[in-house]
Amino acid sequence: MSAVFIISAPSGSGKSTLVRHLLRSDPNLVFSISYTTRAMRGQEVQGGSYHHIERAEFEERIARDEFLEWAQVFGNYYGTHRGIWDRACAEGKDLLLDIDVQGAAQLKKRIPDAVSIFVLAPSRQILEQRLRDRSEDSEAVITRRLAAAAEEIRNYERYDYVVVNEVVQDAVETLHSIIRAERVRRQRMEDRIRPILDTFAALMHTSSGEK
Repeated sequence: MSAVFIISAPSGSGKSTLVRHLLRSDPNLVFSISYTTRAMRGQEVQGGSYHHIERAEFEERIARDEFLEWAQVFGNYYGTHRGIWDRACAEGKDLLLDIDVQGAAQLKKRIPDAVSIFVLAPSRQILEQRLRDRSEDSEAVITRRLAAAAEEIRNYERYDYVVVNEVVQDAVETLHSIIRAERVRRQRMEDRIRPILDTFAALMHTSSGEK
């Protein structure tokens, strides 16, 4: 069974940068490109960062139960299509998702053993500076994103891991360590230990008979 890794973070925490590093260095990860009703920004292209669709179509897909999770954020829908999970399982790869706190909670209900990771900026001041450095948002939007971050951060205890993104390379290494450890934990019985136990099967039967 493929593993599912959820990464959540307030906007400006550097989550997208970390995800790009993970995908470049780990060919066994499949990234879920979310569907959204948000309009494309700047240099975005269809199917790049998101699959952009109309609100009516998104709601039709909700009605058909096509999403593993979905949520409304700042007035726009975002969701993870279940087809990407099917693809990861078929290819024998693990699924990596970049979704918000609402979506993560929904996904954990559908896939309870999904591994959740919350990424934090080192401080509110650094988070605000990163938002300003992007030069994408108005002052009002930055203020709204900071307020939303304060709410999201309260949910960090619900996550399996918390990673502070102070130095990108350090944070990437921590994420790699989490992924490697979870793969070992999930595969240890069937892939490694069970064949070893099978080599002791005859001795186990003998020992049981002696009792």
